Amino acid sequence: MNIIINLIGILLLLAAIYFLSSDRKSVPYKTVLKAIAIQFVIAFLLVKFPLGRVIIGKISDVVTKVLDYGKEGIGFLFGSIGNASSPTGMIFAIQVLGNIIFISALVAALYYLGILGFIVKIIGKAVGKVLGTTQVESFVAVANMFLGQTESPILISKYLNRMTDSEIIVVLVSGMGSMSATIIGGYTGLGIPMEYLLIASAMVPMGSIAISKLLLPEKEKTQSIENVSMDNKGDNENLISAISEGAMNGFQTAVAIGTSLIAIISLVALVNGILGIFGVSLQQIFSYIFAPIGFFMGLNGSDIFTAGQLLGSKLVLNEFVAFQQLGNILGELNYRTGLILTISLCGFANISSMGVCISGISALCPEKRNTLARLAFKAMIGGFSVSVLSAMIIGLITLI
Repeated sequence: MNIIINLIGILLLLAAIYFLSSDRKSVPYKTVLKAIAIQFVIAFLLVKFPLGRVIIGKISDVVTKVLDYGKEGIGFLFGSIGNASSPTGMIFAIQVLGNIIFISALVAALYYLGILGFIVKIIGKAVGKVLGTTQVESFVAVANMFLGQTESPILISKYLNRMTDSEIIVVLVSGMGSMSATIIGGYTGLGIPMEYLLIASAMVPMGSIAISKLLLPEKEKTQSIENVSMDNKGDNENLISAISEGAMNGFQTAVAIGTSLIAIISLVALVNGILGIFGVSLQQIFSYIFAPIGFFMGLNGSDIFTAGQLLGSKLVLNEFVAFQQLGNILGELNYRTGLILTISLCGFANISSMGVCISGISALCPEKRNTLARLAFKAMIGGFSVSVLSAMIIGLITLI
């Protein structure tokens, strides 16, 4: 029965996005169906295929080991309080947010050396050939497997002013539907398994393109841009400069996350205090509003309302708040439920991310500011749908 419900959920989600389409007659059905079919293949290889599960497990171990090296710098600076096993225990601001600085510096180094760009170019060209999408939009969709909503557009910044609205929404949807490698360690620090996060990242490119082409099909004449070259170095003169800039960006990101968490968690507590007078909480309200999504993910019983609560927290507040709530209960959930919920929460799609996208990308291409502002809300819905679609597909594959 859950298989049928899960399948209906996928069809209903795609139908809802189709209903929101700006031009249903122009939807490139072949591209959309190919992208979704490839998502099913990726899901099968990573979740059901024995070799695929071994590979994703090994990659997870390697990434976790690399992230652990950040503890050396944290320990040097903060001493024993930088160690989660010390009497002071886990201090989120130091052990989790502090590690973002190291990861950001590492990503900046890989970015400057062209390693990330090389990987993006290889996969991006393959995606473009299979789906028939332009090189620019294919590259940026693939880049969001590793980079965040304002980082990946830098790779193709010199082409932004020549991109059509349909190509721009791919940039926005893939950004809001993805995670950044810079803060992935923050999620694991909240108790989220690295393996789940990597599976979610692998699903981003195809899901982003499918949802984007449903929302805003191509109606304009695209400019033919062959052999797209990506900007790896930016304003940095050498590797040390790139690492320094990456570290400072990581510091700013950590401060921004910490600041928003203090504000949001405190405000939620205030709202719950007021709602408590009436015997309800914000989490309960979210659980009922978004429960239908949990139902069509093929979840059972109380897990449906848990999914609703977490999805509401992610969309209205942010994914860190949702992951913090999930991390507290993940040990009580079965493998399938934990995997589905984790993947559904991956991505930056929330109300505040619209402003981040508009300001961050328009800084690279000011003439596109009005376009970005016009498409931001639709892109947020698209980014949210990318994660939910990935979760539903993974959920269906786990039942087969």
